Parts: sequence; structure tokens; C-alpha cells
Amino acid sequence: MNEHVLRALEAVTAERAGDAVLSVRGLTVRFRLRGGRGVAAVTDACFDLAAGECLALVGESGCGKSVLASALLGLLPGNAETAGTAHLDGTDLLAAGERTLARTVRGRRIGLVPQSPAAHLTPVRTVRAHLEETVRALTDTPRRERRATAEAAAGRAAFPAGHLDRYPHELSGGLAQRAATALALIGDAPLLIADEPTTGLDRELVDRTADELRRHTDDGKALLLITHDLAAARRVADRVAVMYAGRIVELTTAARFFGTPGPRHPYARGLLNALPEREFTPIPGLPPELSDLPEGCAFAPRCARATAACAVRPAFEAGIACHHPFGAEDA
Repeated sequence: MNEHVLRALEAVTAERAGDAVLSVRGLTVRFRLRGGRGVAAVTDACFDLAAGECLALVGESGCGKSVLASALLGLLPGNAETAGTAHLDGTDLLAAGERTLARTVRGRRIGLVPQSPAAHLTPVRTVRAHLEETVRALTDTPRRERRATAEAAAGRAAFPAGHLDRYPHELSGGLAQRAATALALIGDAPLLIADEPTTGLDRELVDRTADELRRHTDDGKALLLITHDLAAARRVADRVAVMYAGRIVELTTAARFFGTPGPRHPYARGLLNALPEREFTPIPGLPPELSDLPEGCAFAPRCARATAACAVRPAFEAGIACHHPFGAEDA
């Protein structure tokens, strides 16, 4: 990790020193491919996440958000190479072995709402059975109380009681999502990673799910919310990290990102301007392939503010990686 990244990280997260639940430094994930090629899925990600805080990680599909989450949980495929550190209560998640992650981290210290919940549910067990088994595995709840605890978790995730005895193949995508959210909440883990937790839900249920995640955070837990839904992020996030082509290009408060003066990175501002309630103007072009990233700024080919200076990759300084960021005069 270069000195620019370290200096910028210190400036952005100094006020959180000492109370971070999760501290990520230089997290990098590269996938080895046949023929010697590689895919730089995540590069030099750095952030802290404090107790009682929600950090929303946003960006277009394929930018590396879910890969970052998988790296924290040790769920990457065998052709993945990782670098950096990710400390959770004294444990470096990137260096920990499968035994440690399986027995002491997943479910107990990190709860996960997966992006594809149906793939994480056992097809021959009902939702109720999933919930009760998770209660048994992760809590000290007496056997006679497990049913009520499971039903309470379902209620928190707005999963209808009348569907608890259904099997995964009998659930809609939205119901599977709510079942996965209920499972993630049971362990009351200090860190919750929610990867697109509102996919397949209507607006009312999106708001209800977001509010429940916010309540979980307000109880003193940390939340890493990975989402395309900027409305949900605005509802619950304290800070926003914007990811593009595997890199975090802006890290700022939610108040600034969604309010005035707004985000400073042209890509971050473009995400907001693409919303129907704003300018409804899409960002031109497409993101680059992670296997063929340019030497300079990866966003330059799509950016109206790009100049010759963008042929050099911008350093991440003061919460932003951009040669030509927006300033107060652009608000």
C-alpha cells in the first residue's frame, strides 16, 4: 500500500480510531486465469467501520463489491489471491484459516445476507427448520424457546409466519431474500454484511428491511451495506464508499453524498444524476473489463472532466481518487 493511500486513510478515519469493529487496509483480490492472465477484482480497498455505523458500498455491477465481501468471509474460489489486512476484533480475516472462519467468525462475529439467498438455503429443509437450526447453532436459547426465537427473527425480517413451513423452491425471490435476512439477524453478530438485501422487494418492503437493518445498527452493531439501491442507502447509511473498477474512488459522509455539496468524484455524481428523481441521465459508456484495466484513471473514458492528466492513476487523498473532483463551486 503506498504512502498516499495510508495518508488519505488516516485523514478519513482518524475520528474512528480505537472503536473500529472492522479495519481494512490495502485489501486486494486478484483471480488467476488460464494463460497467465489475471483479473484485478479489488485493489487497495481501505476503510474502517465502527460499532453503531452503517457504511454503504455502492457502484455498478461488476465493480468488485461482492468480491470484497466474500474476501472478508473467506468465501473466495481457489484461484483467488488476496493481499492486505482486514482486522475484526483481533483476527485478520484475510490470514485466518477455514477452521477459524467456520467456527468463530461466520454467523457468530459476521452475519451475512447473501446476494443470491436461494443458493444458500438447503432445498430439503423448510424455512422454519433453517431458522431453528441457526438459533440452536449460534445462541444459548433453550430448546423449548427456539421456535419462538425463530419466529421472532422471521418477524423482524418481515417474513410471513404463514410461509415458515415452506421449502426454498416454494418461495419467491423476495421471500427468499427475507428468509436470508432473518437468518443473518439471529446470531446478533457485531458485524453484519448485507449484500443487496433489498433485491426482489417492493418499495414498502425495501423500506421495512432497511429500517430493520438500521435498528440492528443502532443497537451498536456495524453494518456493511452493499447495494445498487441508493434510496435504501440514503435511508440507513452514515457513510458511503463508491467503488469503480475494483477501487474505492470516494469515501464520504452520507449527508454530503446525498445532500449539499454532493459527491466530489464525477462517477459518484453520475450515479446520483442517473436516478429518476434527479436528472435521470445515464452515465455514458461502460465500465472497463477488470482483466484489462487502463494504466491511468479507469473512469476517464466516460468522464466529461477528463484531461491528459488522467493518463496517470490518481492517488486516493482526502477521501477521493480523482484529478478533477467537483468542489464547492459546483454544488
